[in-house]
Amino acid sequence: MASGQQWVLVEMVQAFYEAPAYHLILEGILILWIIRLLFSKTYKLQERSDLTEKEKEELIEEWQPEPLVPPVSKDHPSLNYDVVTGPPSHKIIVNGKECINFASFNFLGLLDNERVKKQALSSLKKYGVGTCGPRGFYGTFDVHLELEDRLAKFMRTEEAIIYSYGFATIASAVPAYSKRGDIVFVDEAACFSIQKGLQASRSFIKYFKHNDMEDLERLLKEQEVEDQKNPRKARVTRRFIVVEGLYINTGDVCPLPELVKLKYKYKVRIFLEESMSFGVLGDHGRGVTEHFGVNIDDIDLISANMENALASIGGFCCGRSFVIDHQRLSGQGYCFSASLPPMLAAAAIEGLNIMEEDPDIFTVLREKCNRVHRALQGIPGLKVIGEPLTPALHLQLETSTGSRDADTKTLRAVVEYCMDRGVALTQARYLDKEEKFLPPPTIRVVVTVEQSREEIDTAASLIREAALEILK
Repeated sequence: MASGQQWVLVEMVQAFYEAPAYHLILEGILILWIIRLLFSKTYKLQERSDLTEKEKEELIEEWQPEPLVPPVSKDHPSLNYDVVTGPPSHKIIVNGKECINFASFNFLGLLDNERVKKQALSSLKKYGVGTCGPRGFYGTFDVHLELEDRLAKFMRTEEAIIYSYGFATIASAVPAYSKRGDIVFVDEAACFSIQKGLQASRSFIKYFKHNDMEDLERLLKEQEVEDQKNPRKARVTRRFIVVEGLYINTGDVCPLPELVKLKYKYKVRIFLEESMSFGVLGDHGRGVTEHFGVNIDDIDLISANMENALASIGGFCCGRSFVIDHQRLSGQGYCFSASLPPMLAAAAIEGLNIMEEDPDIFTVLREKCNRVHRALQGIPGLKVIGEPLTPALHLQLETSTGSRDADTKTLRAVVEYCMDRGVALTQARYLDKEEKFLPPPTIRVVVTVEQSREEIDTAASLIREAALEILK
């Protein structure tokens, strides 16, 4: 027994001499570290304070906490409202003065439509004011299912899902599919709701220049090279392109046919936000897919709000059934918010009825958009931002003062000048510190089917007059 123990000891000593130097150094460091942990104190005594009670009280009285929020001037535009009395329809009463409405997104004039109001009132009497519960907790009404079915049929997709808040629609849809580790390619001009959805997804975001397909393809090629370096990771990484059909911040239409080509070339999915193009583009108002004649099945997910053309509240997503059903389990705005009030769902259904019965309404809207676009050309000091077919154009200063606040105040003076003379305009508003790519200050001019030629010419003439008076 003793001889066996000696033999083991001899082997240990021999192994010690034969071990590599780095191995011995590492083991030595570990042993020293263990000894240090065993004999070191686990806590440090706090040094005694020699301050008297009076000195402590004086320090406490002098201490001022950091402000909960940064200071904001009382003159900030967001704290000074233009108050509307009555419905914001074709004629709007703002701050007690009746104006022609060139500010509200009531593109098809459905907000004050008698048929829509009648259906909403009938639903109000039947169901009451709200729902007081999410869709999964007694918040699903028969009128919700009817609206989802109607939207799916109208958009010619397999299924649709509705949300009770337009902003939350795309902001909930994006993180329902794109997760940490996935890659999203996004246009720099993407609206704020898309940005918040991307933030919630915690995905890796790559921005491409606005409507620049060459820049997008450059990013896709770079990603393809990265994927070849690590094919195992690439197999489990999902890739998305997120764009708007008609950009609210620029008035530009996305080049959808080119996007679809890149989708199949680089094997990515396309999410299309159509809040500004739904009920506007296409012969029947189905949006940018109909406008370009693109097969809607080539788009993985379409979202839009019902707060513009449909003049209701909330939003919807549509696409293949398995894609939409996933949102019923993962869409935060769907799962946790009270469902859409039934009267607003009924109003949206009647709005769809009008859109289907009178497709000429979209031709009328396009003609008026073109007329407004032409009428606003050549105004001294202002340039028109947006394509002729967009119903929400922007007027931007040709030459900036160099100060965003000064530019904003100058444009506000133009808005007030017009409002005092019976034309209601609005300024585009942004959260300056939150926007990824902050757009320049602009005046937004909104076109609706209710505006007459005379009113359009009057508004354009008044804006020109204001520019000559204020920008001289």
